[in-house]
Amino acid sequence: MIQRAPLEFGKYYHIYNRGVNKCDLFKESANYKHSLLLYDKYISLIADTYSWVLMKNHFHFLVRIKDEAEIQTLPSRNINPDRSFRP
Repeated sequence: MIQRAPLEFGKYYHIYNRGVNKCDLFKESANYKHSLLLYDKYISLIADTYSWVLMKNHFHFLVRIKDEAEIQTLPSRNINPDRSFRP
């Protein structure tokens, strides 16, 4: 298994992915809406989003992981059991 470096506080990232064999990720408009709702629910807590695009078979996000001080103000439900936060 490939080990990836963890995301770092205060850094910018281009996050992207596509469907296996270029298969569609979003088959109907409800899929786009649902994905954005989940993104807002989980990612907006830890990252500022500067741009995004959802296409039928892939997506892109340009984000900045918030500073540690900004993230520590999150509700406790988003903190790991050991009380640390890992973006």
